[in-house]
Amino acid sequence: MTSTVSVRSITNNVGWSVLSKTSTFGLKFVTVPILARILSPEQFGVVAVALTVVQFLAMIGGAGLTSSLVIQKEEDMTTIHSVFWVNLAVSTLMAVVLYVFADFFAELLGAKEAAYLLRIMAFMIPIQLASDVAYSILARRMNFSQDALWSMISESSGALVAVAMAYFGFGVWALVAQLFVSGTIRLVGLYSVARYFPRLVFSFSRVKGLTKFSFGMMGSEIANFVTFQSPMVIIARYLGLADAGAYSAGNRFASIPNQVVLSAVMGVLFPAFSHMVHDRKRRSDALMLSTQVTTVLLAPMMFGLWAIAEPAMLVLFGQKWAYAWPVLGLLAISKAILTPCSTFIPYLKGVGRGNVLFWSAIVRAIVTTAAVAYGAITGDLINAMVWLCITSAITLIFYSWAVFRADGTPFFRGLYISNRPMITAFIMSLIVRLMLDHLKEAMPSAVMQVIVGSVVGGVIYAALIFATEGALVRKVMELVRSRRMPKVQAQPAAE
Repeated sequence: MTSTVSVRSITNNVGWSVLSKTSTFGLKFVTVPILARILSPEQFGVVAVALTVVQFLAMIGGAGLTSSLVIQKEEDMTTIHSVFWVNLAVSTLMAVVLYVFADFFAELLGAKEAAYLLRIMAFMIPIQLASDVAYSILARRMNFSQDALWSMISESSGALVAVAMAYFGFGVWALVAQLFVSGTIRLVGLYSVARYFPRLVFSFSRVKGLTKFSFGMMGSEIANFVTFQSPMVIIARYLGLADAGAYSAGNRFASIPNQVVLSAVMGVLFPAFSHMVHDRKRRSDALMLSTQVTTVLLAPMMFGLWAIAEPAMLVLFGQKWAYAWPVLGLLAISKAILTPCSTFIPYLKGVGRGNVLFWSAIVRAIVTTAAVAYGAITGDLINAMVWLCITSAITLIFYSWAVFRADGTPFFRGLYISNRPMITAFIMSLIVRLMLDHLKEAMPSAVMQVIVGSVVGGVIYAALIFATEGALVRKVMELVRSRRMPKVQAQPAAE
């Protein structure tokens, strides 16, 4: 590839991506609870089920071709134009199929009420796949500052429109409008900054040359999609739309930290690791550093959310959602357990280990689907979430083994280093949870419980991290200082 990638350039691009996600974090932190207070669990559930089908078909339609553009040695416009036209043709076909067979898909998912939404949301598929082409161009150029800007604009606009429409009584259409507004603005913005305009150029041989990588990526992406979306389908089918809505609302809120950090980090690390494919030491160091940093950032958020889930659900979502606080807490635990795995997918994609990524994703999808289905069929929503947490623990061990084996890192050493911050966060959350249980009668206010729990948890975690991860903290501080230095001075240290 023509561009040069160092630790300094990676941190710069991660910084831009995290900035965009952080900019929308505050807005989403407010809008998700607002929407939950205005809309019913059933309305959340019907949109969530419809969106699951749309996202699945969009993933199949893309066939991983846009990911193939990121790892190309040269930016060949004929190849880019060809991928664009293939994506447009396939996405249009998928939209037509979904529109015509909407009733079938809705009944298959156990949500006949979602059929009318499927017909409307079918038009999201071409919008989503067209955006992927422009994003891949920016990712190749490591130009994440522009993607960050338009992601911030599109997400903020969609959230504001959704809140306004929900307030004025548009109900479920507020959530639908949010998707279309965000998707359309992002589409226009990315194409403008990428300075890409499709031309009537097509090469079958160029597209065929991408298929070996793209089909492998598509298989693993489908498996990952099944992992993340099968709980929604299973809950809707066996437990009803109300429980599906409770799961969707809890999952939306619990996923906000992931959206802030993981979506930013993963988008940058994929092309970055692909630049390091022939330098084992650099990519191994980058893997361990990025895994530790994301775990340090995410684990306390997720375990901390579990610790304050009961009062937080009441404060943020209102009394009608209070019954679902165990769902929010268990979802937070499930995501917390997986925080050390955050960098594994972009690593395997970037270094070309598609076979490892594929089989890991397949095993994870099967285990997750079976476990959640068993929990839902034999119990209730909470039981299903408990099994989801068990699956996450199994996934952590399995994924860690597969990635460290592919990287050549000793398994137990890699597992210990990458999981140490997560264990620290878990200890912090236990202390906070026990404290709040002890103070519940003396401090009945849910707002005060959230505030006190958050402050105490932050202080405890900071003290534990400085005691256990001093070397990591110093390394991150050095990287931050190097970003402020002239590039000529910073480059030798980064290499």
